[in-house]
This record gives sequence, C-alpha cells and structure tokens, in this order.
Amino acid sequence: MISFLIFLGTYLLMECVTWCTHKYVMHGFLWYLHEDHHQPKYANVFERNDVFFVIFAIPSILLFYFGAQAGFDYRFFIGLGIFAYGLSYFIVHDIIIHQRFKLFKNTKNKYLVALRKGHKVHHKHLGKEDGECFGMLFVPFKYFKI
Repeated sequence: MISFLIFLGTYLLMECVTWCTHKYVMHGFLWYLHEDHHQPKYANVFERNDVFFVIFAIPSILLFYFGAQAGFDYRFFIGLGIFAYGLSYFIVHDIIIHQRFKLFKNTKNKYLVALRKGHKVHHKHLGKEDGECFGMLFVPFKYFKI
C-alpha cells in the first residue's frame, strides 16, 4: 500500500514540478530549447523542446535502476510515478493537444476541450514573457466555460 501511495504522490507532485519547470526554466534560462515549441508551424518532426523529455527521463531511469537494485524500494516507485506522469504528459500534450499523431481530433470531452483551450491561451504568447497556464493536467475552471 505504501508503494502505491509513493507512486501516486509522486505522480501528483509532478504537476507542480512541471508547472515550476515550465514557468521558470522553459520560459526562463532554457527558453532556447523551448522557443521553437511556441512557433505556429513546426519545421521538423522533432523540436528542440523534445530535449525536455530526455531531461525528465534521466531521474526516472536512475530511480528505477537504484530502486530495483535495492529490492524495489521507495526509489523505484518514485521513478514509476515520474514515468507515469511523463507518459500522461506525452499523451495529453503531444497527442491530444498538439495532434503530433492524429488521434482524438474531434473529442467532445469537456476536460479535454478545456485542456486544449488553456493550452491555446498559453501558446498565444510567442515570446517567453507574459505566459499563463503552465501546468498540464490541472485546468483552471474558467476554461470549462463555453
């Protein structure tokens, strides 16, 4: 039971980590890596912004490894929570919102529609300043209104 709580707590905490990283790192000193993501059309299949997937994967992989080496201790379940959040982020951000793969194009789901609206507001700012909606899975209630 404690392993599941560690996993779930890590998964939920990752939304806060993502918000802070997005606001203060991606829209801060690593804007160079994130900037192409805010351009209306992508010139390539991959963006410099995709480097952040690798950056977030490294601690997860290390925690998996060291947690497994220690008999699947708490580190393994922290790594699992980070991985699960990363997978959720990929599905929500890259597939549902940005349609990098053409799935869920015509959804009527209120949560997914609100999520897209919030992210669209985030992307209306082409520069690193004046951003809003830096999280991923938590959607401010105002975007549920039609």
